[in-house]
Amino acid sequence: MIDRNHHICILGLGYIGLPTAVMFANYGFRVTGVDVNQRVIEQLRAGTPHIEEPNFFELFQNVSGKSLTYETAPVAADTYIIAVPTPVHADHSADLTYVVAATRAIVPHLQKGNLMIVESTIPPQTTDGIVADVLREAGWQAGEDILLAHCPERVIPGKIIYEIVHNARIVGGVNEQSSRVAADLYRTFVEGQVLETTAINAEMSKLMENTYRDVNIALANELVKISSVLDINPLEVIRLANHHPRVNILQPGPGVGGHCIAVDPYFIVEKAFQQTPLIQTAREINESMPDVVVSQIQRLTATVAQPKIAVFGIAYKGNVGDWRESPALKIIAGLQQAGIEVAVHDPLVVDRMKDFELVSAEAAAQNSDLLVVLADHQLFHDTLSETLLATMRQARILDTKNFVKLSPESSAELINFNHLFRA
Repeated sequence: MIDRNHHICILGLGYIGLPTAVMFANYGFRVTGVDVNQRVIEQLRAGTPHIEEPNFFELFQNVSGKSLTYETAPVAADTYIIAVPTPVHADHSADLTYVVAATRAIVPHLQKGNLMIVESTIPPQTTDGIVADVLREAGWQAGEDILLAHCPERVIPGKIIYEIVHNARIVGGVNEQSSRVAADLYRTFVEGQVLETTAINAEMSKLMENTYRDVNIALANELVKISSVLDINPLEVIRLANHHPRVNILQPGPGVGGHCIAVDPYFIVEKAFQQTPLIQTAREINESMPDVVVSQIQRLTATVAQPKIAVFGIAYKGNVGDWRESPALKIIAGLQQAGIEVAVHDPLVVDRMKDFELVSAEAAAQNSDLLVVLADHQLFHDTLSETLLATMRQARILDTKNFVKLSPESSAELINFNHLFRA
């Protein structure tokens, strides 16, 4: 059993680390949240969290400044959880700089019997390789002196608080004792199954979950490309095929974004390049889709002098403001490089963008020749009104998400992947 006097120190207070800290604190643990970004710490101490999630703020208020406190460096604790980013290098290999730095920052505070958990998404062999090596260099034996495990996050933006409690969790230790103790810690609030395994199996399970989805989406996107040479409606083909009891083809789209599906497969390729031709091909297909969309936008506006394109949605998925790795950014850049005027609208994205300005729906649609939907935000159903469409020079919508529903009386032309190449 885990004593509720147990002190947990969580490094990295982003989309995963902060909700994890809030959840443990709400379940009675004393938690110290650590982030090297002083501005983030100041915001949290002021009671203004930098992430928005359904049902999050009340939980945050319950514990912030009480059982949950904030620092810019680790403190002595019983358990350390590393939830820092793992970006990628230009060659798509994992950049483990933050994971290594977090581990080294913890080392001066370690005591025999402490538990260390890596939640950051990492390539296989990182936990019992790189992380364990840092501990060994400091005189600690992973699994004996310091218990060490990997517990990958498995939540989706927009549902983090629900899924952090109800999803099954995979906990992989460098030995059985590490797995058991780490699993017992998560069982204090996780209502889904907590599955114990080895560290490398936990690392690979996370990567394969997202790789499976990447490959499935690539299959759907390849079907879209096939429609350019065969007289088929890809969305209709998928709908029909999915009536088979053992088939579930995902939907095609403008590409794959986010810090999971668009990144995780490369962590496997990095470790087994010769053995991953399918994974690499899927990545190539999905990475090609922004160029496909750009070329079709150019084709649809080829007869228009100096066309204006209204882009609705730059988030990588619907109903969130997260634009990390979003294919929309590549599409906008491609249009700008082609000299095409682009007006961009996304009411859920609050960050200031580097290469373009976010404008209102009215400003984006005004005198535009094509409105391109790149994110399936529910609020767009009301935004794309007949009044708004009437302000366009040409009321045409390119819906890359198979999302828009126009009234039968609408005079606007709706184009999606079912007839894109024949429009």
